[in-house]
Amino acid sequence: MALTAQQIADTRHYMGYSVAGDDASRPWRELAYSNVSYMGLSLDYRLAHLSAEEEARLTGFFLVNLAAREQEIQDAAGNLDTAAAAVWTHNLNEITDRRALFNALRLELCRFLGFPPGSGLQQAGNKLIRS
Repeated sequence: MALTAQQIADTRHYMGYSVAGDDASRPWRELAYSNVSYMGLSLDYRLAHLSAEEEARLTGFFLVNLAAREQEIQDAAGNLDTAAAAVWTHNLNEITDRRALFNALRLELCRFLGFPPGSGLQQAGNKLIRS
């Protein structure tokens, strides 16, 4: 079973790589290479040749949970106008905490696939993240 185009695009996004574009622009996209072999390994090749178990881990754990964590960051925007309500008190660090959890899981995805984080993840939160 092969990953869908959407799953590949989501994986690139979560790893911090820029969009790949359509077939005409694909040669100029941000390339992703791993140093796991002597010749280097492209992310495209890695994603096209995952074992069934690795693909299940990618789609059933990483992509599902990363989508949920990303949505939770957006959902937290609904609490930005409330500092306290009755006995409930807003966590002023909620978005920062959720973003840190999201980025930690993104880095785990990079480690799982054996690739360094892309430029979008390296500059997350104006702090350089190293894997």
